[in-house]
Amino acid sequence: MNLSVCMIVRDEEKVLERCLNSIKDEADEIVIVDTGSTDGTQEIARRFTDRIFFFPWTDDFSAARNASFRNARGDLLMWLDADDLIAPEMLPRLRALKLRMEKEQADMAVCRYENGGCTYFRERVMRRASGFLWEGRVHECITPHGKVIRDDFTVRHLGSEKPRGARNLHIYQKWRAEEQLGGRDLFYYGRELYYNHLYTEAAAVLEEMLAGDGWYVNKIEACRVLSDCYRMKKDTERALDALFSSFRYGLPRGGICHAVGRIMQETGKLREAIWWYERAMECPDRSAEGDFDLEAERTLFPLLGLTFCHYALGDEAKARACHARAAELAPDHPSVVHNTAFFAK
Repeated sequence: MNLSVCMIVRDEEKVLERCLNSIKDEADEIVIVDTGSTDGTQEIARRFTDRIFFFPWTDDFSAARNASFRNARGDLLMWLDADDLIAPEMLPRLRALKLRMEKEQADMAVCRYENGGCTYFRERVMRRASGFLWEGRVHECITPHGKVIRDDFTVRHLGSEKPRGARNLHIYQKWRAEEQLGGRDLFYYGRELYYNHLYTEAAAVLEEMLAGDGWYVNKIEACRVLSDCYRMKKDTERALDALFSSFRYGLPRGGICHAVGRIMQETGKLREAIWWYERAMECPDRSAEGDFDLEAERTLFPLLGLTFCHYALGDEAKARACHARAAELAPDHPSVVHNTAFFAK
C-alpha cells in the first residue's frame, strides 16, 4: 500500500529538513500544505517533493490538515508536524505497520507519540478510502471509526524555537465567542488559559468541563490542571480537592499521586507525602488508555520527594537509599546533582 505523508507548515525552515530527511525513504508521496510561509520553508520542501500547495490561514488547523488529506493520493495517509522526527530504528516498524494494515484491513493505526518526556498514543496512519476528517480549530484530532489497531511505531516531537505566543489561546477565545465548545475543547481551552497564567479563567473553564460530558482521561487530566490553577492561587484545599476528585473518573495516575505528595510536602505533612510518593511509584504507565504519561512522575520525581521527606524526618539511611535510586535514573538532573553534593558533605 502506498503511503502519503501529509504536513501543514508555516515558517519552518529551521526544522523541516530534519523531519523530511527522517521519512523520505518510506514515503511514496509527501504532501505539504503551506499556510503562509515567509522564510525558506518552500525552498526546502521542493528538495523533497513537488506536491506543495498553498492554503490561506483561517485560524483553523483542521481546515488546513483536511486540505493536505484532500491532495494526497496514497492508499494510506500519515500526518507529521515539521518539528517531528522518526528515528532510523522506527523505519522498519513503519514498513511492518503498512503491511499489517493491509493484512488486517485496518482503517486507522493509533501509534506512540513522544513529546517532551511525555508519551501518549495518537491517531497516526489512516486508510484514505475510509474518509477520515480532522475536527477542531486547534488541538485538532480525528474521531476513530472502522477497524482501529494500536502499534508501537513511534514519532518523536522535538519542538522548535519558533515563537507561538498566545496563538492557540486567541483561537479558542474567538471560537468560544462564536459557538459553544464541547468537553474536549473546553479541556484544551482551559489548559491554554493555564499556560498563559490566567488561573482564575482557567479554573472556571475546567470546572465547566468537569460538570459536563467528556472523555474520562481528559477529565482526569483536567483535575490535575485545575489543581495547579488553585495551587498557583495559594488555595491548597481546593488544589487537593481537585486532585482527589480525579478518582471519580478512573484508577489513580502516577502524576496525580505525585501532585498530592508534593502538596503534602509543601504543607509540612511529610509522612502523608511519603505515602503518596510511594503510591505514585506503584502506578503503571497509562498512556495506552490515552493519558499524557510523564514517566518521571512515576519514578524520578517521587524519589526526589522521598529523599527530602525521609531526611527531614531524621531517617538518613532511607533518604540516601532513595537518592541512590534517583541517581541511577538521572545522575545529571539538577536536584540529583544538588543532593549528591549535599550527601557528600
